[in-house]
Amino acid sequence: MVGSVNSCITLGVIPARFGSTRFPGKPLVKILGRPLLEWVIRRAQSAQRISQILVATDDDRIARLAEKIGVEAIMTPSELPSGTDRVWCAVKEREVDYVLNIQGDEPLITGKLLDQLVLALQNHSTADMVTLGRSIHTAEDLNSPHTCKIVRNGEGDAIYFSRFPIPYSRNNSSHYPEMEGSLKHIGIYGYKKDFLRRFCQTQPTLLEMAEGLEQLRALYLGGHVHVVKVDHESWGVDVSSDIEVIEKKLRAEGEYEKSE
Repeated sequence: MVGSVNSCITLGVIPARFGSTRFPGKPLVKILGRPLLEWVIRRAQSAQRISQILVATDDDRIARLAEKIGVEAIMTPSELPSGTDRVWCAVKEREVDYVLNIQGDEPLITGKLLDQLVLALQNHSTADMVTLGRSIHTAEDLNSPHTCKIVRNGEGDAIYFSRFPIPYSRNNSSHYPEMEGSLKHIGIYGYKKDFLRRFCQTQPTLLEMAEGLEQLRALYLGGHVHVVKVDHESWGVDVSSDIEVIEKKLRAEGEYEKSE
């Protein structure tokens, strides 16, 4: 099991709801013979700076899978509005310094990336929240409304998140010089516990509802969101066709078919 390497207590929480609107039962769908959630848990367990991994769920089948793999499952109400609220529900009564929200549909996550989030919380005392971003390499990513972009200040903190291509360039956009000015967001978060409480006790804001980006609530609240630049290529499971793509990536990493 993962363990803390310092005096700070860090919980990694994987929210895993069974009744996904677009993909019901997604946490249990098989990828190379293993449930999606198992991939996420086992990769999270390789982190060295997380004190404990939890699964926050609303379904007994998911809870049994988590416990079979060796992590504690916390039952949470089905009606919670978001994965972040599910994470807060799981940790609010616990003594903890930092909380990571580890997306349950990101089977390509690595322990190294999670450790980078913990280090960012420890090393940036003014950060209320941390997240990840990588360079944008294509005009398609820059312009896609499905890709969240980040612009940062000189300290590496987020100025804004948007589905639009930012920053806007009034020059010849065919050269896409603005790609150097923004990062592609990778939706994994770390929070100081007090800020996570404040975040979840605040109603969704008009800004976040307009963009469809929850992290804009943190900026609206005046929170400092530090963005760690990484090289990781994120690919989550949103629809069933994503499974084939992820299986190819896992095979390329040396992962092979596992028996049921």
